[in-house]
Amino acid sequence: MSREQRLAGVFVELADTLVTDFDVIDFLHTLTERSVELLQADAAGLILVDSRGQLQVLASTTDQARVLELFELQASEGPCLDCFATGQPVVNIDLAEVEARWPRFQAATTAAGFRSVHALPLRLRGQVIGAMNLFCRNQSSLSDDDLAVGQALSDVATIGLLQERTVRHGEIVAEQLQAALNSRILIEQAKGVLAERTGIDVDAAFAMLRAYARHNGRKLSTVAAAVIDGSLDAALSKTQGHGK
Repeated sequence: MSREQRLAGVFVELADTLVTDFDVIDFLHTLTERSVELLQADAAGLILVDSRGQLQVLASTTDQARVLELFELQASEGPCLDCFATGQPVVNIDLAEVEARWPRFQAATTAAGFRSVHALPLRLRGQVIGAMNLFCRNQSSLSDDDLAVGQALSDVATIGLLQERTVRHGEIVAEQLQAALNSRILIEQAKGVLAERTGIDVDAAFAMLRAYARHNGRKLSTVAAAVIDGSLDAALSKTQGHGK
């Protein structure tokens, strides 16, 4: 399958938000996964603004990327924050400038084994609702075509989120983002519980949660709650092998 064919399929996947029981957490994870795939990055993390105007980590392709996103918020520095503040991509910055602008973030990403980072805004016209970091283990640059693809994915996802809220609920964006944050906290707890009970790492635990939710047509937050209360341990083990 050519990149163009794959890209067309991804656009359809990201545009399909008007479905019963739309799951915003799963949707945002799909955005990060497809961006990594199409832009040849190694990991991605995504932050969105909540109802109080605070940025929160809502999705990541790996737990390592999630930790780096949390570090960026705690240190109050990094490309994702600048990207959110300006509404403009922050890409192809040389290592010297990265170290000068975000020394603590640069040290954390280097320690994690990443040599370059790019950030793309989630925006619609003048409204910016979040930003996504792409982490690369090798020194890499995004071409003009890569940047166009990455921004298009982020824009389509933003439109999908705004459309879903307007058409289905008529609620302001911040309210549903807050609900998504509450779900994210529950899911993080379930990942830890499942990892401890089964002896797998947290990335594998999340993959198991997500596979079960998709296979059974249930929301991730609902599955997470069932894992925490212990009612899904046996059923979840049967999802191994279903894939993402």
